[in-house]
Amino acid sequence: MREIKRLLDRYYKEYNFGERILHDPIEFPHRYKKPEDIEIAGFIASCFAYGRVGLFKPVIGRILSRMGGSPCNFLIDFKARRDGSLFAGIKYRFNEERDIVCLFHAISKTLNAYKSIGDSFKGFYKKDDPDTGNALTGFIDYILGIDTSGVYGRNIKPDGFLQFFPSPEKGSACKRMNLFLRWMIRDRDIDFGIWKGIPKNKLVIPLDTHIARISRCLGFTKRKADNWKTAVEITEALKKLDPEDPLKYDFAMCHHGISGLCEFKFTKCAKCALKNLTYH
Repeated sequence: MREIKRLLDRYYKEYNFGERILHDPIEFPHRYKKPEDIEIAGFIASCFAYGRVGLFKPVIGRILSRMGGSPCNFLIDFKARRDGSLFAGIKYRFNEERDIVCLFHAISKTLNAYKSIGDSFKGFYKKDDPDTGNALTGFIDYILGIDTSGVYGRNIKPDGFLQFFPSPEKGSACKRMNLFLRWMIRDRDIDFGIWKGIPKNKLVIPLDTHIARISRCLGFTKRKADNWKTAVEITEALKKLDPEDPLKYDFAMCHHGISGLCEFKFTKCAKCALKNLTYH
């Protein structure tokens, strides 16, 4: 374990956070100064952060540009029938134009009910929860309980809208939601830490194929499915390396995976820096 910690700590210290911003959806909330706009830009960016970066970033950019200088103020006053046409022609993979408008409708309803997404989320959080899973489930249930008839003509939840809101309760790894929570709660490096009252060691790692592959290589998990239980198991292993800030290793593991050091094989490659390292 000590050898793994030493290596991952080195990767973390060497990580180029400035370069990460330029190639990551976190670029968008970093364009804003006010916490309320950082939160909304971050939420929207995380919702679309699936597939290729080069495909979803232009979509996020187009959306935010049509919201003016303050996405929070825009969405507080958002009316689907009045403002939905501003997003005409915008769609992304599974999300059709009306699904995107309905996303803004749901955010608007949340802002008017709770003043912020953070206040809504924290309403479902309990200090004795082992992680943010229960709060995330409650928050997603709240969002999916919002009446969508103002967008779709009747209160329905099409697949393109549901795709924005995966839930731990249904077993999803919730990579995009966990990414957003990391941005909002963790208060180091490129993350914002604007949500107070939730310790960063309650976060669950945003699980993608890179993190999952390296985690299996290191013995952080033996699970084959990339689901919520796997994300939690990997996070619990990382807590053994840093009990207070386990998600700092998200950057270290991305460094190894995305930089090209990992050859994307399911065995320990002969040249791999992780060769012969095993978590105990």
